[in-house]
Amino acid sequence: MGAILVTGASGTVGRAVAAALVSAGESVVSAVRNPAGSEFALNPPAGTPRAFDFADPTGWDGAFSGVDRLFLLRPPAIANVADTLIPVIDTALERGIRQIVFLSLQGVQFNPATPHHAVEKHLRLRRAPYTFLRPNFFMQNLSTVYRDGIREQGEIYLPAARARTAFVDARDIGRVAARVFTEPGHLRTAYTLSGEQSLNYDQVAEILSEVLGRRITYARPSSGDYLARLAEQGAPADFIAVQKMIYRVVRLGVSAFPNRAIRRLTGEPATTFRQFAADHRDVWL
Repeated sequence: MGAILVTGASGTVGRAVAAALVSAGESVVSAVRNPAGSEFALNPPAGTPRAFDFADPTGWDGAFSGVDRLFLLRPPAIANVADTLIPVIDTALERGIRQIVFLSLQGVQFNPATPHHAVEKHLRLRRAPYTFLRPNFFMQNLSTVYRDGIREQGEIYLPAARARTAFVDARDIGRVAARVFTEPGHLRTAYTLSGEQSLNYDQVAEILSEVLGRRITYARPSSGDYLARLAEQGAPADFIAVQKMIYRVVRLGVSAFPNRAIRRLTGEPATTFRQFAADHRDVWL
């Protein structure tokens, strides 16, 4: 049996997937743009590092050497999947890849405007041996993208109104990926992955307050005020557009529904937000 190539292995989800697969005894190739870079050297992901760049097709054949399965995710900086992820899929299939696990998006089947929809459609059209993982909103966004506002201002500043979200821990996605790669019965299936709790941001702020021992508040800004603040802070237009879409979906309640898919697939309950906050407490101090 060949190795599993994990794209985005230096990121939040890819790193969790690589770690879970190594723990499961799998041979893992961790694909990163620059294995010799200082950032990689300080915090390398699990597995054997190998150079891979979605924008450089000349290196793809080498990246797939000895590989028979692929964990595929779309880097946030890539919007045009027709020139990047789609050709990577075609290259993988030409080399006889026997399973592609794609990190998609919750509700993607109802949102044809997303890049993830185009990737899923292509995998189906190619009759590829795919498995789609469609996660809800990651808990890790609060410890990375939105960390500074919580740490420095003691505030969650997001336009979610009073809507609820069934947050999911990226580490649970890693555990799910390890199962669908190593057990039979997951080809040409799609899994919507949510946490087992549905929280609004007032509740998130309350949990963070209790875990951190200081008051964290939820500001509940309007969408317009939130997007204006991002623009004032110099956020790229693409990032602002994505944020606008994400929180529109959240306010519509699409992300509110918990499920037990993680428990069914892994045999263990999904991580609670309180446990996640305790595990990552130091990042907000």
